[in-house]
Amino acid sequence: MTESQANSFHAATIESSSLYNKDLAPVASERRRWRTYNYAALWISMSVNIPTYMLASGMIAGGMNWSQALFTVFLGNVLVLIPMLLNAHAGAQYGIPFPVYARASFGVLGANIPAILRALVACGWFGIQTWIGGEAINAMIVALAPAWAKFHSGTAVCFVLFWLLNVFVILRGIETIRFLQGISAPFLLLIGLALLLWARGKAGGFGPMLSTPSKFQSLGEFFRFFIPSLTGVVGFWATVSLNIPDFTRYARSQRDQMVGQALGLPATMTFYSFIGIAVTSATMILFGEAIWDPVKVLARLGNPWAVVLAMIALLIATLNVNVAANVVSPANDFSNLSPRRISFRTGGLITAVVGLLMQPWKLLAGYGSYILLQAC
Repeated sequence: MTESQANSFHAATIESSSLYNKDLAPVASERRRWRTYNYAALWISMSVNIPTYMLASGMIAGGMNWSQALFTVFLGNVLVLIPMLLNAHAGAQYGIPFPVYARASFGVLGANIPAILRALVACGWFGIQTWIGGEAINAMIVALAPAWAKFHSGTAVCFVLFWLLNVFVILRGIETIRFLQGISAPFLLLIGLALLLWARGKAGGFGPMLSTPSKFQSLGEFFRFFIPSLTGVVGFWATVSLNIPDFTRYARSQRDQMVGQALGLPATMTFYSFIGIAVTSATMILFGEAIWDPVKVLARLGNPWAVVLAMIALLIATLNVNVAANVVSPANDFSNLSPRRISFRTGGLITAVVGLLMQPWKLLAGYGSYILLQAC
């Protein structure tokens, strides 16, 4: 038997295995086209989103001043970047997704335990992001047609519409996700900057916006809020630090994924968190209360077309992070349960259904439950 025949026989043996499907198989070198910009854009698109804003602004609403909240966000993201890069190495080296990588540590069947635990967390976040997107659509419709606000089920209808949009992207596959990240990252950063400048103009400058003092009277009182908040920031991307091979398996080289992630994650999370911190501080001046939900802030812009433009930007951001952070991993994880029966697309559809059943509207009842959710 020649070497070519032996390789063909070996490949045929692997492909006949019940553990194999084309979505879980190692990515061939010619398909590894993600470069430094793609990974930086991935993190920009995933970080510039409403939950990032809400996490930081929730700290302001909970009693931190702007510097305390910003330091908490920066420290948490530096901490989570370390395991992120360590786990990313295997994906770039071998072209394998997280559940296949986990087989080396947990065994063929045991790998399903961490994979499904990761998948269930992603399903919950998929539901949360989809509900937030539905709220943005609802606010956009109300801005153009105020009578829509009287429709009791308006938010629920918009939630279903955004859920269907996510399903459409799932069916289009991984390349659609890369395309979305690449074109939207610069646009989303500009929208965030515009929101910051709007709040600065309305509040009379950064001085008044950032002058709100901390509500904590002692170091012990501060740490009682700081520790769960820091845990929440780490938890924000902790699950992605596990399944990062799902993305780095497409890397052209180790350097591309390492540099792209190191540039994209801490800087963007800190920058966009600052926007959330500053704007939430400004709402205390403008409206007399800390409004931690950006959808509600943008709904008060006054100009309906400004509201529509802002909501479109939020929808793009939410769609980006939802399909990247909350679909790719569970789709592979569910596929690993039964590779012959469950493809990437089928796993993505399972994610969408489970996220719906988790009733995300109950998880967004207030900033306290939101931050504690991050820490769990």
